[in-house]
Amino acid sequence: MYLPLILISILFNYTIAIMLIEYNESIKKYFSKKSLLQTGLLFNIGLLFYFKYMDFFIFNTNSVFGSDIGLLYLALPLAISFFTLQQIAFLIDSYEGLVKEKNILNYSVFVTFFPQLIAGPIVHHKEMMPQFSSVKNKVKNYNNIALGLFIFSIGLFKKVVIADTFAVWVGAGFDTASTLNLYEAWATSLSYTFQLYFDFSGYTDMAIGAALLFNIKLPINFNSPYKATGMIDFWKRWHITLTNFITTYIYTPIIRSFNKLDLHKAMFATVITFLIAGLWHGASWMFVMFGGLHGLGIAVNHYWQKKAKIKMNKFLAWFITFNFVNITFIFFRAKEWDDALKVIGSMFSSDNIVLPGILESRLSFLSELGVTFGSFTANIQGGYFNPVMLIAGFFFILLFKNSTQNLDSFKMGYKSILLSVFAFFCSLTLLSKPSEFLYFNF
Repeated sequence: MYLPLILISILFNYTIAIMLIEYNESIKKYFSKKSLLQTGLLFNIGLLFYFKYMDFFIFNTNSVFGSDIGLLYLALPLAISFFTLQQIAFLIDSYEGLVKEKNILNYSVFVTFFPQLIAGPIVHHKEMMPQFSSVKNKVKNYNNIALGLFIFSIGLFKKVVIADTFAVWVGAGFDTASTLNLYEAWATSLSYTFQLYFDFSGYTDMAIGAALLFNIKLPINFNSPYKATGMIDFWKRWHITLTNFITTYIYTPIIRSFNKLDLHKAMFATVITFLIAGLWHGASWMFVMFGGLHGLGIAVNHYWQKKAKIKMNKFLAWFITFNFVNITFIFFRAKEWDDALKVIGSMFSSDNIVLPGILESRLSFLSELGVTFGSFTANIQGGYFNPVMLIAGFFFILLFKNSTQNLDSFKMGYKSILLSVFAFFCSLTLLSKPSEFLYFNF
């Protein structure tokens, strides 16, 4: 039912883009170039606001003013966040004279290319159209097919086998359990941190792999983000195409508005940029909180580098960064403020420590300190498999090659074929259970 929406969006944006590209005296009589861009931006942001944020706006209006405006309960159109961002970028690039695309079919393919339409990576016209136009890319490339199937299989395994395994404990910890002990709280937060990464990077790998079947190379979106040793480093590795977008189209215009730029103003712009980026993920104050915390984290990182100028031990820098990311992701996942406090409060409380029952005979003296023994993962339905998977999660993110490295070092051979077949069929056996891509919600 929302198919006309993307068609209208494509036609409207294409029309504005053509007027910007062919801007001449006849158009100038009626519209300034700036007003054309503003009209295009207003249309795109208005469309996104109506479908994604209108109920959020009505709810908050009712809360503040005590009004009783009825909610619209609109279903979120599939891919609206991503195709809107791509077209905003295209309009701005057209305004600045960076693109000259006039073929509506080419433009439509650019917006609707199916592997990355739903959840990215966010692509630019200059990255995609030369590939679609290339005659060489219209010929079968068996190396690209092999590489595409390999990366697709790895992505499917990440999503279905790893991310969906963590999803069970995440759902129980955040949504079902009324209380959590110390271990369960940390297991819940770490499980979501791993679920989010393997879910989204797994989807990105599948998008990159599917695109390679058509000889199209999508940009890399992840580069071992959990190895980052600072928040600046983290956002150079996490959702790279979104980082590039918000830097180019949000952060840069903000700093250009200042008469004189200094570090304090740049950091203020950084926080504002991340508040907007947080809200882009969804209509919730939890996303705004997440964005604000990451903006502050980057600001602190910059101040540390430029003012303190003290070089931190690499392991300590990684430890602080990973734990900051892990804690802030709690706000990203929590539906309500109380859900976040439930997890964070238990993570830093010594009032409810439960250890595995098999340790009671050796550590019974801890009972005097209030420690109890028994089922230490009962509230998250974890069992002993949960700590094993958490250790495996750290093993995967810190010691395994990431997809970028696999792309660069890929060689067709028995090893790659066996790994692809194993990952693919292992994933197929689990596809019958409920599975959801987290980033489809955003």
